[in-house]
Amino acid sequence: MPTSIVRDVFSAMGSLGAEPKVLQVAIVGTGIAGLTAAIALREHPNINVGLYEKASELKEIGASITLGPNGLRTLQRLGLEDCISNKVGYRGPNPISRFYRHWKTNEIIGEDFYEDVSEPLHYTARFHRGHLQQALLKHVPLDTIHLKKKLVSATVEAGDYVKMEFQDGSTATADILIGADGIGSGVRKSFAPDFELEWSGHTAFRGIFDASLVEPIEGVPLDSTHWWGPDTNFFATRLAQNLFTVQGGIYADPKDPAAIAKFRDGGHWDKEADIQLLREKYVDWNPVVKALSEVTPNVRYYPNYFCGSSLPTWIFGGRVTLIGDAAHAHGGAFATGGSLAIDDAYALYLSLLSVFPVSETEKPSSENIMRALKLYENTRRPHAVKLLKVVHANNEMKTRKIITETQETDSELRARAKRGSNTTWLHEHDVVKSFEDAVAASPRVEP
Repeated sequence: MPTSIVRDVFSAMGSLGAEPKVLQVAIVGTGIAGLTAAIALREHPNINVGLYEKASELKEIGASITLGPNGLRTLQRLGLEDCISNKVGYRGPNPISRFYRHWKTNEIIGEDFYEDVSEPLHYTARFHRGHLQQALLKHVPLDTIHLKKKLVSATVEAGDYVKMEFQDGSTATADILIGADGIGSGVRKSFAPDFELEWSGHTAFRGIFDASLVEPIEGVPLDSTHWWGPDTNFFATRLAQNLFTVQGGIYADPKDPAAIAKFRDGGHWDKEADIQLLREKYVDWNPVVKALSEVTPNVRYYPNYFCGSSLPTWIFGGRVTLIGDAAHAHGGAFATGGSLAIDDAYALYLSLLSVFPVSETEKPSSENIMRALKLYENTRRPHAVKLLKVVHANNEMKTRKIITETQETDSELRARAKRGSNTTWLHEHDVVKSFEDAVAASPRVEP
């Protein structure tokens, strides 16, 4: 798509432009979800994309992120092999999805195996979130991104277009608005103001640092590893570009006033945390975990928020939809959030393509835009609802154990690890097949 068109349409920050055949799509958020959606939609010669980001600059921030085979496959479909190469993401030496080790003995007590993954590029990879974002940004013209644009409201005007208002007083319009702005989504708040996220009772402590700090520690696995304990877990992995990351955390009753004050309200998202919280939590764990906690120079808080209920719809006013955590925040369970967002973006692209093929000379009608958004929702929402049901059940089980002071026995822990996570349906999900199934189930539209 010629950058001159993008510049003419979006630089004014308040016009749909003078290109009646061109579909104008606004995306709020330049994280993994928003950038993937932009890259996919820009494949269409008659779709113009504008991205709006509240930050003042695009820099490498955030913790680590895991992409499973499904998300990696989708990025490869978009021609983004450079974004998922070993220069950007880390893959361990063994083609095994996940390793589970015992918190005290350090022995391997469980493994998750791939069922239908043979391409090494599709093996689960761990990324510094900033590295992945920067890799994706190379595929998005910078003049399509508007910084310092914090959304304060969005409305669908007479069913014909979407109007956005930003904190700096500027406005913009588009044919379609995509909310890719994460758990605190301003787009979602504009159209579902009463929908609130809930704290699960879990707060993660995450740190990223130079990998040279772990070199003196004997026995650090080369593979990304989860250590499971009776009341919490610990995760550690190398990252690309000579980095290393650890994640620990606490579980508490989400209704306990003391826990709310200390961890939910006292540990705001991405706020620097007291490193002693991590070290004290793992002081009695095996020597490798203990040593990793001791060399970690600093950690940050990540209170775990999730959708306490599923949004009844992701479509608003026939021209607005949500992707990623804006649509289905699940608290990061099973490390699948990044891949879910990527598959959302791709499913939305396929859905729009179904009503607006590249050969089409007129942009889609309001009815066809609604049809596309409904097809996207039918492709993705059932999958997300299934995940949220699992998350809700797990959270309720953990809370019951905390309230009743019931601790998992060692034999129960080992049996759970041996069973594995049973999440192949998530990590090897085929978004293209789901889209095709949704198309087949849709009412046939007569020409």
